[in-house]
Amino acid sequence: MIVVHHLNESRSQRVLWLLEELAVPYEIRHYQRDATTRLAPPALQAVHPLGKSPVVEADGMTLIESGAIVDYLIRHHGGGRLRPAEDTTDFEVYQQWLHYAEGSAMLPLLLKLYVSRLGEAGAPLKPRIDSELANHLGFIDRSLQGREWLVGDTLSGADVQMSFVGEAARGLRASYPNIDAWVRRFQARPAYRQALERGGPYSLAA
Repeated sequence: MIVVHHLNESRSQRVLWLLEELAVPYEIRHYQRDATTRLAPPALQAVHPLGKSPVVEADGMTLIESGAIVDYLIRHHGGGRLRPAEDTTDFEVYQQWLHYAEGSAMLPLLLKLYVSRLGEAGAPLKPRIDSELANHLGFIDRSLQGREWLVGDTLSGADVQMSFVGEAARGLRASYPNIDAWVRRFQARPAYRQALERGGPYSLAA
């Protein structure tokens, strides 16, 4: 049995969605953020020393990092679904999205969040952060121009991995209509809705 150590309001929500898309049986172990600090509880450190989520137990291994988890689950439990064939150009594009989500795209979104908490002290950083956000969100928006999904003509693990980026940019999506339509599209999928029911409250789906 696959076990997902699921922290509320976190990136682990997309792992639940992926498993629902694959129709793979799994168990959820729930963890709640501290109401004041918004940090993960110490109990997660008993699962993995970093104390972060998602953490997935599968096939006798403990896996961390969303991109690695998405890749592993699709390769070992997908039955050929949700990824392009490896001998195609689409596969290389797919791999880039898996790495890009956390390697580059999330950084300016996180910086915007953290710097906003500094008030006036963070003001000097705002122009650079806004510039980087426009750069990355513009790239994603152009990549979705005239298409429903990031790779090929069907949903793939690239969309699952990138979903948190699109959701985290919810306050900015009005300026990026292709991203906004893509987020609405995947959030309407039955598997996505089922993952919400199992995972619990998730404000980024609002």
